[in-house]
This record gives sequence, C-alpha cells and structure tokens, in this order.
Amino acid sequence: MSTYIPSANEISRKWFVLDASGETLGRLASQAASVLAGKTSPKYTPFIDMGDHVIVINAEKIKLTGLKSQQKLYRRYTGFPGGLREEAFDKLLARKPEKILEEAIKGMLPKSKLGRQMATKLKVYRGDKHPHEAQQPQPLAAAK
Repeated sequence: MSTYIPSANEISRKWFVLDASGETLGRLASQAASVLAGKTSPKYTPFIDMGDHVIVINAEKIKLTGLKSQQKLYRRYTGFPGGLREEAFDKLLARKPEKILEEAIKGMLPKSKLGRQMATKLKVYRGDKHPHEAQQPQPLAAAK
C-alpha cells in the first residue's frame, strides 16, 4: 500500500459565501479559516493548498461577546520610532469593518508561504453585495 498524495490537477476549488450578520467574530473566523485551509475536504493534505474560496458579506454586522467591543484594541506599527498606532474596535468597525474580519481569519492560518497563499482566497465585503456571482458561490451556514 502506498500513501495517497493528491496532485495539482485534482484540486477543484469551490466558492462559499458566509454571512457575518449577528455572528460572533471568532466563531466565524475559525470556520472561514478551516475552509480556506481545506480542512473540510476529504482530500485534505497539510502541505498542499487544498482550500476553497470564501466570500464574507455584511462585515459591519459582526459582533463580539462581553465587554470586548469596548476594550479590544487593534495595533499597527508604522515603521518609524514612536510609530505604534492603536485603534479601538468600535472606531475600526465604523471605518473599515473588512479589516477586522481579515485580521481575525488570517491570524488563524499558518504563518508561512502556504498560509499567505490560502489568504488570497479570502474576500470580505461591507454590505450584502459582492462581485463574484459568476462563480456561483454556495451559502455556507455559520456554526452555532
């Protein structure tokens, strides 16, 4: 018996839509990361990008539990001395809600070339409209 390793021409990618309306940030992010990594596929191979495309809509309607919405901070560094910038969750949600979901999902993917490749299959949109109707995405129910 030999070990089965899928080849590149066997990979068929599907498109899925996740609706973030009223969903908890971490639960939605972990489900999206699992689909992007290909862990929902029976042919999952850890060292090959077997994942599907994920479209997240209604990013502005995401929620957090407890007091995290008032206490959570997003930090970034400009590259200059004293350039640490902080922004509260509420302000970032009003300004750029896509960034919140992208950061959460990308943080759950591998920190390698493979993880960056998986992250390219993620599309996050503010409203309920997206330009990927031609790919005929299937709705993916969020885990409760």
